[in-house]
Amino acid sequence: MRVLIAEHDYPVYTQLLRQAAPELEVMSSGDSAELSRFAAQCPVWLGQPDLLANLLRQGHAPQWLQSTWAGVTPLLADGLTRDYRLTRAVGIFGQVMAEFVLTYMLGHEREVLARLMSQVERKWDNRSSQSLAGRKVLIVGAGDIGLSVAQFLVPFGVQVYGIASRARTQAPFVEVAAMADLDRLVGEVDYVVNLLPNTTETHDLFNAERFAKFKPSGLFINVGRGVAVVDADLVEALKEGHLAGAVIDVCRQEPLPQRHPFWTAWGLLLTGHSAAPTSPVAMVELFLANLKAFEAGEPLRGEVDFARGY
Repeated sequence: MRVLIAEHDYPVYTQLLRQAAPELEVMSSGDSAELSRFAAQCPVWLGQPDLLANLLRQGHAPQWLQSTWAGVTPLLADGLTRDYRLTRAVGIFGQVMAEFVLTYMLGHEREVLARLMSQVERKWDNRSSQSLAGRKVLIVGAGDIGLSVAQFLVPFGVQVYGIASRARTQAPFVEVAAMADLDRLVGEVDYVVNLLPNTTETHDLFNAERFAKFKPSGLFINVGRGVAVVDADLVEALKEGHLAGAVIDVCRQEPLPQRHPFWTAWGLLLTGHSAAPTSPVAMVELFLANLKAFEAGEPLRGEVDFARGY
C-alpha cells in the first residue's frame, strides 16, 4: 500500500509511519511539484487539509484521505471532488483541549492577569481568589472533544452542561440541550466554551443579542471556529460589561490582521490557535487503526459526512 503524507511536519510523520508499519510505501516531500507526482501514485493520503485540498484541485483522486486536523473546512470548498472517503482526527485532542480550557478557567478564578498587572505596578495584591467548585460550564458542541473536556472538568466540582444538534441524556453532563436552548443556558452558566465546527448553521452564532444574555461575570472561551463569533459584537459586549472576559484561540482570519480590534479589546486574551496541537504519535496510531479498517472494508473512525460538513 502506498501512502502519501502531505504535512508541514512530514519528516516526523514519515519516520513514525515507517517505524510502525515498515510494510507501507510512504511517499512525501517538501517540494510541491514532487508531492503532486507522488499523489498520482497513492490511493491513501494522510495530512493537513489545506495541503491536501491543493492536491485535489490538481485533479488527483485518492480513495481515502485522513486529515491530521479535527476540522476539514479546506476540503469542503466549492468545486473540490467528494468522490472519496474522508476521515478527520478524532480521539486525540480531548486532554490537550481540556488542559487549555482548565488553564484559562483557573486563571480567571485566580485572577492571574490582574495579579501580574499588580506586580508590574509593584502593588501587593492579596485579594481573595475564587474556586471552580460549584461553577457551571456550558460546552457548545458536546461531541467527541466536548465530552472529553467535560470528563476532565468534573473532578474540579464543576457542573457541566452541553449543547448538541439534538437534546440527549449523557454523563457526565447535567443536561445536553438542543441549539434552541442556547440562549437560556448562556445566562445560567459561569463559562461558555465554544467547540462547534465550521458549518453554515454555526456562522455568527455568538452575536450582540446572544452576548447580552451572558452573565456579567461570565467568561467566553472560543476554541471551535472563528466564524462562530461576530467580532465587533464581542468587542462591544466586553466594553459594555455583558461578560467579564473572553479567551479567543480561533479567528476568522489567521494570523489576525494588525488593525483588528481584538488586539486591543478590553478583557480579551488571544492565544493564537494553540489550544490543541496534533500529536504526530497519536495521529499515526489513529491512521494505522483506520488503515486496517479501510483495507477490511469496515467503518472508519471520524468519517466525515460531506452533507453535514463533519
